[in-house]
Amino acid sequence: MKIYDTLSGQVVDLVPVKEGEIKIYLCGPTVYNLLHIGNARPIIIFDAFRRFLEYIGYKVTLVQNFTDIDDKIIEQAKKENLPFEEVGKRYIIEYWRDMTALKVRAFNFHPKTTNYVNEIISYIKELEEKGYAYKAENGDVYFEVGKFSRYGELSHRKIEDMKVGVRVEVSEYKKNPLDFALWKASKEGEPFWESPWGKGRPGWHIECSVMSSEILGDTFDIHAGGNDLIFPHHENERAQAIAKSGKDFAKYWMHNGMIRMAQDKMSKSLGNVWYLRDLLKKFDSDVLKIFILSKHYRIPIDVSEELLRNQEVSVNRIKESLNDAEAFFNGKVPYPREMNCFKEEEKYLISSLSNDFDTPSVVARIFELSRDLNKALNSRDEETIKNNYYIIRNIYGSVLGVFETNEQIQKNNVELNQLMEIILNVRSALREEKLYNLSDYIRDNLSKIGIEIKDTPEGTKWS
Repeated sequence: MKIYDTLSGQVVDLVPVKEGEIKIYLCGPTVYNLLHIGNARPIIIFDAFRRFLEYIGYKVTLVQNFTDIDDKIIEQAKKENLPFEEVGKRYIIEYWRDMTALKVRAFNFHPKTTNYVNEIISYIKELEEKGYAYKAENGDVYFEVGKFSRYGELSHRKIEDMKVGVRVEVSEYKKNPLDFALWKASKEGEPFWESPWGKGRPGWHIECSVMSSEILGDTFDIHAGGNDLIFPHHENERAQAIAKSGKDFAKYWMHNGMIRMAQDKMSKSLGNVWYLRDLLKKFDSDVLKIFILSKHYRIPIDVSEELLRNQEVSVNRIKESLNDAEAFFNGKVPYPREMNCFKEEEKYLISSLSNDFDTPSVVARIFELSRDLNKALNSRDEETIKNNYYIIRNIYGSVLGVFETNEQIQKNNVELNQLMEIILNVRSALREEKLYNLSDYIRDNLSKIGIEIKDTPEGTKWS
């Protein structure tokens, strides 16, 4: 398995930190608005990447955070005259609605920044004790970039050549313009937590270093996100993590290219967004997934309604072929007798996706198989119909997360329902024994991964 590693600037062999396991941290959304298609691209890519790693035998742990305290969230809360917590909670719920409509699997952990403030404070204190952090006159606590000799390795920049620019905060209180906030002193009317440096809240970069290390350990396999995060966000994450632990933090860094409209990067701040929810009203989720996966994950993608309509035509042809195959066998396609064709296709799948996750080659193969399926339907070649149907559904489609049957999708939901039933039964038994600390421990830790437990007169419910 080879991937392009941003840190080394090369395609390298993926050698796990622990044999047989891959741990991935994917930077998640700041929850102050709905997701746009640019936010969805890394989710689609790494949903498929995880599926592939599992397909070839790895145990995968995939984490994506929610940033639920941030300047943008505070600003949105002021506009709506709401507590900041309500804004974050609302858009986390909307995130899950969009992910369900997109038909991607939930990741293993979805931590929220506000659930890790105590850990963030401890982390900053340790950086301060080691001489990497200082408190400024305005009450902010900054990471002193000049103390970290490896700064710039990820973005391949030299400190002396760096200039203050987009997403580098300007402040007269910094020792160096590149120093970045670990802790922000609260302003009047802003939310805050008590800390050794006074009332304040976490900076942007510190949250991901803390949550990734808490869940995945000081050193894990892959840190991922959009390539607009390489500098300063990921550079800063890496600097503070290595300074704190003395270890390597993420072994590899994977970055996807941006989504562009009229050659400009899509972003909420630029006002040229295309919300995922609106797109899913116009296009099937498979159309969006195939559109994203038909381009290599590292290159930028231009998006327009015309391009998506063209993709829709070709995706619908595949769906029609699969439906026609089912109709040919009166609703249920029998399993093929011969397995050799599966082995050859599996070799192609593994070879393609092991080459820096080359999804375009796999998508192209799906279209070839669909054309052959149509020919087989016309000639009533039963064995080829069965072969191609199951190859598209169970090999390529299953790994990329496309063309799944309702039965496949419902299977995941059934398993979650069964698991939650067991957990709630255990929790009820603990409450009957008055072991409330353990009962609350289950509730609080489920909350950290986005599952809310409510005890009602009608019984315990979850969402």
